Amino acid sequence: MGKNKVYILDTNVVLHDYNCLKKFSSADIAIPITVLEEIDDFKKGRDQLNFNAREFIRQLDILTDKRAEDRDAVFTTGVSLGEEKGNLIILSDVKYKNGFEDKFFGDKEDHHILAGAYNYKKLNPEKEVIFVTKDVNLRIKARALGIVSEDYRAGKVKDSEFEVKSNIILKDLPSDLLLELGENGVISPESIKAWYDKKIQPHNFFVLENEELSLLGRYDPFTNKIKLIKPKTIFGISAKNTEQSFAIDLLIDDRVSLITVTGSAGTGKTLLALAASLFRYKKYKQIYLSRPIVPLSNKDIGYLPGTAKNKIEPYMQPLYDNLSFIQDRFKEDDENYQIIDELQKKGKLIIAPLAYIRGRTFSNIFFIVDEAQNLTPHEVKTIVTRAGEGTKIVFTGDINQIDSPFLDRESNGLAYLMDRLKGHKLCGKVVLKVGERSVLSEVASKLL
Repeated sequence: MGKNKVYILDTNVVLHDYNCLKKFSSADIAIPITVLEEIDDFKKGRDQLNFNAREFIRQLDILTDKRAEDRDAVFTTGVSLGEEKGNLIILSDVKYKNGFEDKFFGDKEDHHILAGAYNYKKLNPEKEVIFVTKDVNLRIKARALGIVSEDYRAGKVKDSEFEVKSNIILKDLPSDLLLELGENGVISPESIKAWYDKKIQPHNFFVLENEELSLLGRYDPFTNKIKLIKPKTIFGISAKNTEQSFAIDLLIDDRVSLITVTGSAGTGKTLLALAASLFRYKKYKQIYLSRPIVPLSNKDIGYLPGTAKNKIEPYMQPLYDNLSFIQDRFKEDDENYQIIDELQKKGKLIIAPLAYIRGRTFSNIFFIVDEAQNLTPHEVKTIVTRAGEGTKIVFTGDINQIDSPFLDRESNGLAYLMDRLKGHKLCGKVVLKVGERSVLSEVASKLL
């Protein structure tokens, strides 16, 4: 019979997922008291981290109040986490002791959390102690003390399918089949089975070609047909490559309620999403552009001078830049130029941080979330569950360019979203591969 497992959680696990106490099956969970002190510093504010801190504290209060006859149980034997679950223990002994202080010194909270795990492991050699943290450096430090450490795995994507190109290339197709698609605008999925015998997923894109013809198509799950994708200019923006043609076709389809557009810098993710929203502005009550604020060096924006608006503007500037790029394609007396000004004046085109959406319901809105790779899975869920009737949400981002210190390619919200919603007809994805910002930008993206 193996040892009883005890998972000791770091602060960043709680802030990443306030429901983390429910994710460890029947194992015991221990929390160093220093973690509670750190969480207390996060309980005030409007950001997702603040919300997570408050929710976790509420859960902790309910759990520790179950044993009214023994208030100290949570610090000794532990309190039950529920039926077929383990116990929750709060570790109050976080002092540096022999074997610890000769490796780590300095009065750092991270070291006190590690000391709590170290002391518990020494007192309970019969148990398998596992330290869980999203901090890579802290995992290495734990291993230096002989403590098994691992990343928090709940919500992680198990494979890398979200990176695969969204288009399927079929060659040497008969000319009469391509002519049928070109003339009628649709062909049946059965007509290409001899060249593609795998199951066709909703919104799969196709490059259909032979030596004479080459056409683009998308499988439409609403009609069970492969429809022709024709070149289209939307609010002054035209596709510069095949993937951008796919993106435009999907973005302006009102039946598709959730779209992810991924790609490296300069591939046109945000620009295409914004152009599509302006192209369809009459269909929606409002266009809402947003992105998470990930401050430099992880310092809160309160460190910056000025008003709240002044603090936020630098983080929103890339969205304004894309809007200006589209508007500058028209002369000032052009109707499209004036439409953009009018939408902003009437509050129908809003650029704001994601922290401002909590508690709101978005009905009949074209909602663009930029830099979505910096969101947690829970934050992505919060955004999507805000969607009311008639709303379209577009998430853009690059899973290889994550600014949050506690997210990676497998645990970020954008990858989680693509993995969980793949195959649903209301959801589509486009992977942009070719940089179009400039030749220099594309070379730098590949080589640097």
